[in-house]
Amino acid sequence: MDRRTVMGLGLIGLSAAAAFPKSVWADTVVQGDGVLPSDPKDVITLWPGTPPGGRGVSLPPIRVTNHEPPYITPSDRAVDQVGIPTMNVFRADRPDGSAMILAPGGGYSREMLDFEGMDVARHFNAAGVTCFVLRYRLPAEGWQNRSDVPLQDAQRAMRLVRANAAKYGVDTARVGFMGFSAGGHVACSIATRFAARVYAPLDAADSLDARPSFSVPMYPVVTMGAGAHQGSRDRLIGLDPSAELVDAYSCEKHVPSDTPPTFLALAADDTTVPPMPNACAYFAALQAAKIPSEMHMFEAGGHGFGIARTAGRPTSAWPDLLLHWGTSHGFFKSA
Repeated sequence: MDRRTVMGLGLIGLSAAAAFPKSVWADTVVQGDGVLPSDPKDVITLWPGTPPGGRGVSLPPIRVTNHEPPYITPSDRAVDQVGIPTMNVFRADRPDGSAMILAPGGGYSREMLDFEGMDVARHFNAAGVTCFVLRYRLPAEGWQNRSDVPLQDAQRAMRLVRANAAKYGVDTARVGFMGFSAGGHVACSIATRFAARVYAPLDAADSLDARPSFSVPMYPVVTMGAGAHQGSRDRLIGLDPSAELVDAYSCEKHVPSDTPPTFLALAADDTTVPPMPNACAYFAALQAAKIPSEMHMFEAGGHGFGIARTAGRPTSAWPDLLLHWGTSHGFFKSA
């Protein structure tokens, strides 16, 4: 079966799913790329061939399911079985030269493609930000060196955005990385380990800097130690990791002096990924390293509020707070 056939099946499956009540769709698995007509047609494939550590890995076509209730949008997709990592490109109508790569969350078991990806991209497009929604590989899907798989994709994504800066009207000095929940761990990982050699260079793009210009971890998974989000930890570093592995992937323990300026937002009542020892410990480490950083802790909002679940709540302020913070640092020009 070729890729066009798979994409067609994805479209057919999603059209059929949309015809059912959402409570039915929630239990429906849709095979294929799951492409919707509203999705951007510009898609960047990260790796020219088999991704690093992919020898012998044979995943079925990407699987698309619905996000858990309460449902927010007609297209509320979650994906897993990511054998071919990509970026969906969202161009701003009036680009200001800034860009963000967005890594949706999902506990390293799936990725909330719309809720913490495409919906967020469209919102920041309106502010002039060009956005790239990253479908990164999930570590527990058979890859070698599983713990570095999300970071491999994040580094490659950052380099490819910079390699294509002229095409997309992007200033290479104003490319940020935003991640939600487990995607927040990806954001913290590339912010602190951008210089780590986690894959062999493939082409000229890999000579470019993988350091984000700025970092935006949203209600992030940070630690792999006590207080870790168990599902994310199990999938990233295994069920019985060594103390050395736990330490190596606990981002709060490794904040170098050249970590990029960082903006964090989360809710105090988050019981899924508790603020301490995740975002709070990371913020303390940023401050200790004298990294320009700002954290907004909202009284209420829970976990996984994205943008769509903030309507009428104090958490609805975070996108504007980010834009104003980024403007004060020269990353955005439209706030």
